Formats: sequence, structure tokens, C-alpha cells
Amino acid sequence: GLKGLLNNQWTGKGFDRELNQLLDMLYLEQSNGKGEMQKQHQAACIIQAMWRGFQTRRRLKKLPQAVTALQRSFRAKREQELQHLAKQKEDEALKLQMQLQRQRAMRLFHERQLALLERVHASQVNKYMEEMEDKSALTIQRFWRGYRARRIFHQQKQSLKEYKAAVIIQRTACKFLEKRRRRRPVSPWKEPKGLTDEQRLALQQKVDDYIKLHPASQMSEEMSKELHMQAQEKLAQFLLRSRLDQRAAERRETLLAQVNTDVELLMNAPGLAETTEKDISVFVSRSVPVATKARQSHNTMLKYTRWPWWKKLGDEFMEDDVIPDEALNTELETLFIGGRK
Repeated sequence: GLKGLLNNQWTGKGFDRELNQLLDMLYLEQSNGKGEMQKQHQAACIIQAMWRGFQTRRRLKKLPQAVTALQRSFRAKREQELQHLAKQKEDEALKLQMQLQRQRAMRLFHERQLALLERVHASQVNKYMEEMEDKSALTIQRFWRGYRARRIFHQQKQSLKEYKAAVIIQRTACKFLEKRRRRRPVSPWKEPKGLTDEQRLALQQKVDDYIKLHPASQMSEEMSKELHMQAQEKLAQFLLRSRLDQRAAERRETLLAQVNTDVELLMNAPGLAETTEKDISVFVSRSVPVATKARQSHNTMLKYTRWPWWKKLGDEFMEDDVIPDEALNTELETLFIGGRK
């Protein structure tokens, strides 16, 4: 290696000291490298051992599951094979049973034939056998012809469908063409006949005569506005006059009601011997009737303010202290407790 080469070629050249230092350094590096390699080798061995142990433990953990899956698949496969064998045995038993039934039927048939032949005279046996052979031949021929016809039908089924479809299409096309031939040709459009000069003059004369008999009223815009304002003023005056008259009538009715109430109180007043301070206060002070009247008027006005807008149409010229007829009637009816109109 490098150490032997340096010792052989560079020893005794005048720099042995430096050469020895270099060799010592190389030796230390070589020894350190060997130790590092040993450590890495040991670490690799430990890692491999841990990895192999992990894989082994994982395989051991999965081994019961694999064994269970293997057993399950084996049992399922064995169950399928057993079912298949049982089905085969059932099919074979069924075939054997059908074969035995056929043999039994053939034996019974032959026994019946022999029993019939025993009853037939000896001279009629050949004739009977010929008849049976003819019947058998006819039966075989009938079955063979049916089988051949069914086979041919299945082979020609698609061609028969195509043939039927072609027949249906041809019939439909023939019907359509027949209807088209029977249809009448459409007559060309004809323009309406125009009016002659004499007809136009007569029609114009009729229009002029009608306009002369029924002339249209002509009025300017200013005249229409003036007429509208006059109608509005007259309507306002009428409504105001009617409201004033109604208010005066209501006042008269109120005074009459008050008078009737006072008269009723006087008529129903107790005698002097039975009079109490409460009865005297009723006649001395009018606070009770006034409070009752005020409360009733307040309730009536509240009801009137709660009316919908369509009940208040035409009240533009109504004064604030005027009460409607229905409210007034309600008020007077509640006020006329014992009086008369």
C-alpha cells in the first residue's frame, strides 16, 4: 500500500521526520477508518436484524388471518364441490327414475298388448300386427314432420318478420297514395271583388247623411274646465248646506233628548219623605249626565275614526265636530234611557 511505498522509496532522503509524521497520520486515519467501518458494519447488522425481526413478527401476526382465510376458502370450495356432487347424484337419480318409469311404462304397454293378443283369434293376429305397424308408422311420421316444420320455422323466423314488415309498409303506402288521389285539388285563391264608382258614391252619401243627422258636440278645453269648476262649486255648496242642516237637526234632537231625560227624572223622582242626598245631587248638579254624554261622544268619535276609507267618501266638506247619522243615532239611543222623542 501507500505506507510500504513511502518506507521503501523515501526513507533516508533527508526528511525522515516529516515522513514519519505523515506515516503516523496515515496510520491513525487508517485505524480510524477501520473503526468507523466496523461501527457502520455493526449498525447495518443491527438494522438488518431489527428489520428481519419486524418482518418475521408481522408475518407471524398475519399468519392466523391467512390460515383463517385459507380454511374459509377451502371449506367454501369443499362445500361447492359437495353441492355439485349432490346435484350430480340428484340428476343421475332423476334420470334413473325417469328411465325406470319409461321401462315400466313399456313393460305395461307390452303386457297389455300381449293380453289383447291372447284374446285375438289366431287367424287375426297378422292383421292386427299390420294395423299396429301402420299406426306406429303414422305416429312416427307425424312427430317427424312436426319437428321438421318447427326447425324450418325457427330457421326462417327472421325472414318471415322481414316479409311481414314489408307487407305492412306496402299496404300503408298504398292506402296513403289512394287517399292522396281521392283528395280534391285545392282551388286557387281568388281576390275579393272591388267596389264600383257608383257603390263608392252611394256609401259616401250615406256617411255624410249620418254625420248631418248626428252632429258631434264640440267644446273647447277652457269651456270644459269652467263647466267642471262650476259643478264642483255647486256640489260643495250642496254638501255644506246639507251638513249644516243635519247639524242643526242633530242639535234639536239632542235638546229634545235632554228635555225628555229631565222630564223622566222629574217624573220618576221619589217623594220628599224618601229623598236622599244622592237624589238631591242628581237634580242640583248636572255633572252625571254631562259626563255620560261626553263618554258616549268620545266612544262614538273613536269608532268613526276607525272606519275604513271607503265609508268616509264624500266627507271632504265635513266639519270636524260633525258626527255621522249612524253614530248620532247610536249616541241618542244610548242617551234615551227613559225619555221619549
